[in-house]
Amino acid sequence: MLVPSRRRLTFEVWIVLGLSLGQSAVYSVVQLLDKMTRAPLAEGTSTLNRSQSTREYFDLTYQLLDIIFALVPVLLVLYFLSDQRQAPGGAGNQGSAFRKLGFNFARPGKDAVQGLGLAALIGIPSLGLYAAGRALGITTAIIPSALDAYWWTVPVLVLSAVRHAVVEEVIVVGYLLNRFGRFGWSVPMAIAVSSVLRGSYHLYQGFGPFIGNVVMGIVFAWIYTRTKRVMPLVIAHALLDIVAFVGFSLFGKAVGLG
Repeated sequence: MLVPSRRRLTFEVWIVLGLSLGQSAVYSVVQLLDKMTRAPLAEGTSTLNRSQSTREYFDLTYQLLDIIFALVPVLLVLYFLSDQRQAPGGAGNQGSAFRKLGFNFARPGKDAVQGLGLAALIGIPSLGLYAAGRALGITTAIIPSALDAYWWTVPVLVLSAVRHAVVEEVIVVGYLLNRFGRFGWSVPMAIAVSSVLRGSYHLYQGFGPFIGNVVMGIVFAWIYTRTKRVMPLVIAHALLDIVAFVGFSLFGKAVGLG
């Protein structure tokens, strides 16, 4: 099997980021500048799940298409990480990328427990950081969901949460740390770049979420270097987003939010 050169891997990483979270980071910086030049950040608003049509089933279609196409870069990453060598009989060594990343159900119980623990570890301080950011005027008001109330709203929000978890943890942690290791980077440097990238595509929400996501990125990336499993990170991230998205959608108005 031919080993990709560093130059080829560098192009590969830029392509992946340009199609996914690197693109999101660029837009996020522009959106932050737009908000800051309009009014103080404290007066700004960031909506995470928007309605895309006033017609119920067209809105559902747009939501599902967004989720599906957002996952395509994950498939690209899994392809790049796959072992291209041929197994006896000509069959490819399928599934190797899932094993490399620990993105499988090899240990569901342990992954679930670790995911729950990480969600609690990150989620509770995040609420305090959001409140502090709002008080300091460096964080916009965040509306986790602005979808209209339909029968499909909660399932779509759950799917949206899972989408974000899979895209971010597989690409920003599993894939990038793999490639940074191939570049010969030290573990601290790889973790730092991965974490700053995570924070940068949240900058449209303000500087508070940037800081919080950088810290989250450091914790998640460090755990990944110890376990070599991305699945607990996906579970933790999905749980955090499900609580935020669905909780806001169901109870936001009742508690005076939105």
